[in-house]
Amino acid sequence: MFELKKNCQKENTKIKMNKKITPIINADDLLEISKFENLILVDVRTGSSAKANYLEKHLKGALFIDLNTQLADIKENVAIGGRHPLPNIEAFSKTIADLGISKDSHVVVYDDKNGANSAARFWWMLRAMDFQKVQVLNGGIQEAEKIGFPLNSGQEFNSKAEVIKNDLWTLPMANINEVEKASNNSDYTIIDVRENNRYLGKHEPIDLIAGHIPNAVNIPFESNLDENGLFLTQEKLKEKYQNLFQTHSSKKIIVHCGSGVTACHTLLALDYAGFKIPKLYVGSWSEWSRNNKKIE
Repeated sequence: MFELKKNCQKENTKIKMNKKITPIINADDLLEISKFENLILVDVRTGSSAKANYLEKHLKGALFIDLNTQLADIKENVAIGGRHPLPNIEAFSKTIADLGISKDSHVVVYDDKNGANSAARFWWMLRAMDFQKVQVLNGGIQEAEKIGFPLNSGQEFNSKAEVIKNDLWTLPMANINEVEKASNNSDYTIIDVRENNRYLGKHEPIDLIAGHIPNAVNIPFESNLDENGLFLTQEKLKEKYQNLFQTHSSKKIIVHCGSGVTACHTLLALDYAGFKIPKLYVGSWSEWSRNNKKIE
């Protein structure tokens, strides 16, 4: 009887894990599936103290990944690809294999900045390698702590998985030349997700030149969130962006930020709302502003 019950529980777990999942998961739902097979938690907090903060406290079972060394291939000359260009796809394949991530894995990724820090970037990269069971934790580590999700300290490890060979990123991207053409074509929409003062050129804390790409519209990524720092509902996000998708094909929508990281927050929100994921300009403002391109 005990063995039968155990087998039934395993079967129910598999059924739940194989259900179609949304790209965003709430903390209470994560707690519910925290002991399921194939669940892999990934902590992608960034900043100079990110690894130290992870070692001090993280969600139990979470592995750590670094934006600058594992989710980007930073060049000495930022004009080539911006501040966070994508890594070589073979190198990234090895990175996720070292984390134990396989096509059977259910990956939940979090940061401490409402998904905009690096969680959405890692989500986009996995989706661009055809991983489907990938979710970002709504509200990040803070929201999980509020509901009493178990915490741990120190380094966590997982058994390595087989390296998956991919030749190309499968989600759409635009390079600097395509963005330049789009900036002169009213059939295209370029979305700048930076805060409004950076878009207007009133404040530029990171890059060398202030301003924005000509004809880009400003929809700050923070507007995807409610007053509590959680993503708007799917219905509200759909209402927010539906006019854009009624007038433009996703193939003619390009999303960018400062360095190709927080732009993924809006791509995540669009996917959550049920829209087709548009193009990501990875180089973003950090590349554009260093290449003698027209600036407004």
